[in-house]
Amino acid sequence: MRLVDTDDEAAFRATLRQWLRDNLPAGVPHSWDTEQRRAWSRRLHTAGYAGITWPREHGGRGLSPSYQAVYAEESALAGAPDHVNVIGIGMVGPTLIRLGSPEQQQAFLPRILSGEVIFSQGFSEPDAGSDLASVRTLARRHPDGWVLDGEKVWSSYAHLADYCLLLARTDEAPTRHRGLTCFLLDMCAPGVQVRPLRQMSGDTDFNQILLDSVVVPADAVLGEVGAGWRVAMTTLAHERGTFGITLTSRLAAELGRLVETVRAVGASDCPIVRREIAQLHIEVQALRYTGYRALTALERTGTPGPESSVLKLRWSLANQRLATLAVRVLDGRPGTDDWSGYWRRQLLRSRTNTIEGGTSEILRGIVAERVLGLPRSH
Repeated sequence: MRLVDTDDEAAFRATLRQWLRDNLPAGVPHSWDTEQRRAWSRRLHTAGYAGITWPREHGGRGLSPSYQAVYAEESALAGAPDHVNVIGIGMVGPTLIRLGSPEQQQAFLPRILSGEVIFSQGFSEPDAGSDLASVRTLARRHPDGWVLDGEKVWSSYAHLADYCLLLARTDEAPTRHRGLTCFLLDMCAPGVQVRPLRQMSGDTDFNQILLDSVVVPADAVLGEVGAGWRVAMTTLAHERGTFGITLTSRLAAELGRLVETVRAVGASDCPIVRREIAQLHIEVQALRYTGYRALTALERTGTPGPESSVLKLRWSLANQRLATLAVRVLDGRPGTDDWSGYWRRQLLRSRTNTIEGGTSEILRGIVAERVLGLPRSH
């Protein structure tokens, strides 16, 4: 496991750090609207910081995942917002590069990088949250292509999305993994309805997608008909590529804000607070080195290992503990208005961490089976 930058990575980091200083507006708001996020994304694209690991022939820089990890660390440290098309760049784009037709690649890849076309992901359903083999959304043959009927839930950024990578069943027989097909769904097609799922924090990043006799053309199929499971697994594998590094980098930045808060409100001498911060610091370092180990495995094999499940599981719990500690430190202390709103929102938002991106229950099962080798339960 390599813990230090190569000379080229160090140069990339230095250039990126200076670019962020020069281009990131002071006091970046957490409530940028869609057009502000798109403008920032265009700036990232122009500077070559969108699609860092994509092949050059598809508009990327053809760099290894370690450079994407450097970007994740530095952008988190600078407090920079994500690219508006985080799902398109990190998941849908790589899947199109591997399995899409030349026409699909030409139509979508340049616009994904620039942020012109935003993607969401339509995998989870009310009765098939983390069990994609139980998907019930149906796709039936139609003279103009296919007709989709069903419901998706927990679809991140669907309220902003122009397209959705959607998994549906094209064979109604209960064949589990077989008989599934992936579609590139136009979110403006007649019969598509998006309903926001409002969280306790007030955020509406997650959505419900209702499909009522939605007609999609035949060329909207990504991959082969009936081979949607392969497409879905390819997409999820890319999600987990540098996912852990990104989460850990954001968590480290949050820990820095927590320390700043504790000092600002005069709680830095409390032994209980100091002990909990020390424990969180240990957790962040453990996650960081686990992320480096996962990154090393990814660069060596080209396939993310089970470490990504460990990272997401432990990150979600640590992030919840961090936000809880921050609110507890602020509770009842005078002169904390500058921090109170931020941390209370973070606490409420963190409750979704153990659900989004794979529930903690599912992740524990993956770790039990693939890491510990325990027998599969029935």
